[in-house]
Amino acid sequence: MSMSTRLQIVMSDAEAASLRQAARRAGLTVSEWARRTLRAARDAQAGPSPESRLDALDRALTCNHPTGDVDEMLAEIERGRGLR
Repeated sequence: MSMSTRLQIVMSDAEAASLRQAARRAGLTVSEWARRTLRAARDAQAGPSPESRLDALDRALTCNHPTGDVDEMLAEIERGRGLR
């Protein structure tokens, strides 16, 4: 059995009217519109999914970036900056 939790948000009458209009434009109840909007905001903050991270890694691995010994590469970078 699923439990429900009520969320109460205090806002101005004008703000509430604006949200009702947005829900109406989407063809949703205010509650469903709010749930969807809150989920979208939560998901946007969550960052990339594991699948999208793996896709990015796969794309990066096909670029044939220069590789080598880390210490040698760091020394080359420092020489290029005139640090050594």
